[in-house]
Amino acid sequence: MLRGFEGSSTSGSVLGGGLNAPDGATDILLIGNDSRTDAQGNPLPPEVLEKLGASDDEGGDLTDAMILVRIPNDGKSASAISFPRDTLVDLDMGMGETKLTETLNAGKAEKRAEMEESGETDDAKLEEESQDAGRQLLVQTLEKMSGVTIDHFAEVNLLGFYEVTNAVGGVEVCLNEPTQDDASGADFQAGRQTVQGTDALAFVRQRKGLVNELERGVRQQVFMTGLSQKILSSGTLANPAKLSALIDSIQKSVTLDEDLAGNILEFAEQMQGVAGGDVEFVGAPVHLVGESGEEDVTLNIPEMHQFAEDLLLPPAERQQKEQQREAAEQARAQTTVSVYNASGVSGLAANVLDELSTQGFTAGGSENAEATNSVVYYAPGQQQAGQDLATALGGLPAEESPNLTAGSAEVYLGEDYQGPGAQSFAPQQGVQLDGAQQGPGALQGPSPAPMQSTDAESERFTADGIPCVN
Repeated sequence: MLRGFEGSSTSGSVLGGGLNAPDGATDILLIGNDSRTDAQGNPLPPEVLEKLGASDDEGGDLTDAMILVRIPNDGKSASAISFPRDTLVDLDMGMGETKLTETLNAGKAEKRAEMEESGETDDAKLEEESQDAGRQLLVQTLEKMSGVTIDHFAEVNLLGFYEVTNAVGGVEVCLNEPTQDDASGADFQAGRQTVQGTDALAFVRQRKGLVNELERGVRQQVFMTGLSQKILSSGTLANPAKLSALIDSIQKSVTLDEDLAGNILEFAEQMQGVAGGDVEFVGAPVHLVGESGEEDVTLNIPEMHQFAEDLLLPPAERQQKEQQREAAEQARAQTTVSVYNASGVSGLAANVLDELSTQGFTAGGSENAEATNSVVYYAPGQQQAGQDLATALGGLPAEESPNLTAGSAEVYLGEDYQGPGAQSFAPQQGVQLDGAQQGPGALQGPSPAPMQSTDAESERFTADGIPCVN
């Protein structure tokens, strides 16, 4: 178990550890926790809660902000990926899909129940070890989502956020319009302004008045842009007095892994090599699925892995790959796919169609078909679209069909199909499949809810400027 500051702790068994990591980057997970406790888990007194603009009957261990910072081994730049708190994940705990923000709580509750069942009654030990388990589950979950080995961990609660923003003398932000929200305490004018302490908390925590959770994520990206600019560009790291105040606030209120905690000065010195304009904040490439205002926030794992890997590329090469990715996404959206089930597995076609929808293809419909091997058919002249669809389904064979019109494709699923959408199904006997036995001219399966891409690649903020946001 790794110890942090002031008796705080986090499990180190899942941390990569060390600088100059083999994957080409040092990766730090930054967590903003909505808990009403200090770094040691002690409840904050009423007078402190009042100072923070928070009450003691809300919050808990919900992670409001999750940011993965990638620092290449050359130490000359950094990229930070923010993950929306409402992103749906499966924690493999028999809960089905749940929101990412609930991960820490889920791991903590499971560990506490396990310890209590084994007879543990020491409340301090229960709290410490269950909190560790929650952090461990969160780290493991984000590693699976990103494909990145996390080397360091830093958790900031409400008090820590308050202390750090005061230590740096506030952060400059900019709003397009004035905003007010009694729930978070937000009360800001339009334009550029400096926020710290309680106001800084209100700026990043406001939810009411914003279109959706993604806009809140943009707020957090913008704030972190300003914070990094303040620390890196204004000489904080090179000024002994300012650096001492910053480290003091961190020691009092931020939970770090043992390695980072023991080498924070060394790490600060290394970060001086990161110029203010070379810190880039981006949103994870999530997708919104469903009706406006009630969307689910989803993430395509292979896409996310590639996104995180590409952040280590030189800027020109990365820009070229992003352009290629945008073109591929547009091509998928312009391809309407119909799926035919010849597998003998009930519901498989509809499930595969849902899977393709989450990958950006436009859903046509689903129904049954006569026995056949799995294959993808594409329209004449659209071989690239057909190959992309075949790859998305695990590498199916693809053939051109003169019967299809431009922008359409068909997928036939045989007994041999083992690709995406098939893993949770097993053949059953004597059940109705995806539709009545009909020819391919009258698809009847319902189309899944529309999907929106957030175009996370376009939401890039660098520390050399403060963009105005909602």
